[in-house]
This record gives sequence, structure tokens and C-alpha cells, in this order.
Amino acid sequence: MAGDAEATRRRLLEAATAEFSARGLAGARVDRIAAAAGSNKAQIYHYFGSKDGLFTAVFDAIVARTTTDVPIDVDDLPGYAGRLHDSYTARPEVQRIAAWHRLERTGGDGTGPTGPLVRSVQESNRAKVAAIATAQADGRLPDRWSAEELLGLVLQVSTLWHTAVPEFDDLRAGATARHRREVVVDAVRRLLAD
Repeated sequence: MAGDAEATRRRLLEAATAEFSARGLAGARVDRIAAAAGSNKAQIYHYFGSKDGLFTAVFDAIVARTTTDVPIDVDDLPGYAGRLHDSYTARPEVQRIAAWHRLERTGGDGTGPTGPLVRSVQESNRAKVAAIATAQADGRLPDRWSAEELLGLVLQVSTLWHTAVPEFDDLRAGATARHRREVVVDAVRRLLAD
């Protein structure tokens, strides 16, 4: 019985990932998610409480997988950025859902979140900032930026090709996947240069 419940929950998360990636939180429909998962709406509410709870669970799962698959290496931040870039290339839904999260979970006016913060994201960011701060204190990383700022710069550079508007992509249409990755790695390497 527990195996069936876990299988149903996993199918709902997979179907919701596809639905939220394509349509965002506001545009997603629990009917479509349930049908794609071979389940029903009642199961969504049973396991996740609401569509918003399901979105949070999807985002949480994405963060957990990315954190596990691509752990930070403060002694090789350029390589870390390159591996993040690779993971976003392999799983384009990650940046799509992250974009929906930014759009639908913030006020849009820079005043902060309108919904609950995702604890796994907070914990992951805190751990990364602590690791960077330790490396800065040890002299292994430059301290011209705070640990939070340096993490933000590395994360943003790693998403460069995955969050750009199509008009920017069009300017670089001939760039190979390898070249795009090299740009990410080199940019972070230069951020760390003295």
C-alpha cells in the first residue's frame, strides 16, 4: 500500500512538473495534472493540500535534485558554474519553473515574496553562503563581494543561456553548446581573478 501511495505521489509530481513548466502556477490545471498522472484531483489535495502546495513540492524536488546532482565546490566555482549550466541544459524545465516561481511568488515590484518561501531553497542558499564565507576567510576566494553577492553572481552567470530572451539568443544563434559552457566557466574564473 505504501509503495502505491509513493508511486502515485511520484507520478503526480512528474505530471505537475510538465504542467507547471509549460503553464506556470496560474495557468496550470489540476485536472490535466491528475489525468496525466493517471490519478484524480482528490489525490492532489490529499498529498499536497492545494495546487499551490503541489507547485511548492515540485520546486522543492527540483532544488533537492539540483543540489544533490551539482554540489557546490568552493575551490572550483568556475567548474561548479559549468556543471550547473550543464544541468540546466539537460533539464530545461528547471529554469522554466524557476522563472514561474520568480514571477508568481514575488510582488513584481521588488518588495519581496507574496507566497511562502521554499525552505529547501533557503537552506541550500545558506549552506552555500556559509561555504563561500569560510573559503573567503581562509583566503581561498576573494572577498571583494560578500559571500551572498558572490553566490548570486555565480548562479546568475550559470543561467545566462537558459534565462535570456529569445532576441538575445538570436544574436548568438551560431554559438555551440561547448562555447556557451566555456563562456560561463571563463566568466566565473574572471570574477575570481585578483
